[in-house]
Amino acid sequence: MAITLPFLPPNQALLPRLMTEQEIITRSRQGVLRAEADRVARLVGLTDKELAMALGLSASYLHRLKVDQRISQDASERLLLLENLLLHALDTYEGRPSTALNWMRSPLRELDYQTPLQTLDTVTGYTLVDRVLGRIDYGIFG
Repeated sequence: MAITLPFLPPNQALLPRLMTEQEIITRSRQGVLRAEADRVARLVGLTDKELAMALGLSASYLHRLKVDQRISQDASERLLLLENLLLHALDTYEGRPSTALNWMRSPLRELDYQTPLQTLDTVTGYTLVDRVLGRIDYGIFG
C-alpha cells in the first residue's frame, strides 16, 4: 500500500513553519545566532539595512557580529517575529518572495501611509502588519 503525501508547491515545501508564542519566548531568551538573521533576511531578500532596522540594531553593529555570535534577547525576539511575519507574507502571496518584499516596501493606508517595513521599528508594528496580512488573506481590504 502506497502512502500519499500532501502536495506542497516546490517553493513552499522547504519553508520553516510559524513558531508559537511560547517558542518565540523560549528561543529569544536563549539568543539567536547571527547566521539565523541572514537566513531570515534571505526568505524575501531584505537588505542588511532593512534587517537591522527591523531588529532594532544599527547596520554597522549587525555587520560586526560574527555568524556564530548570539544576538541580544530583544533583537532575537524581533528576528523571530520577523520570521513569522515573512512566512505569513509568503503564504499570503503564494510563496513569491519578490511580491512579498514589494508589499513590505509599499506604503499602506492602513499603516498611516508607512511601509510595513517602516512600522517594524516597534513590536506593536509587527502586530499591525500581521493584522493587515490577515485581512488580505480573508479579502478584507482597507
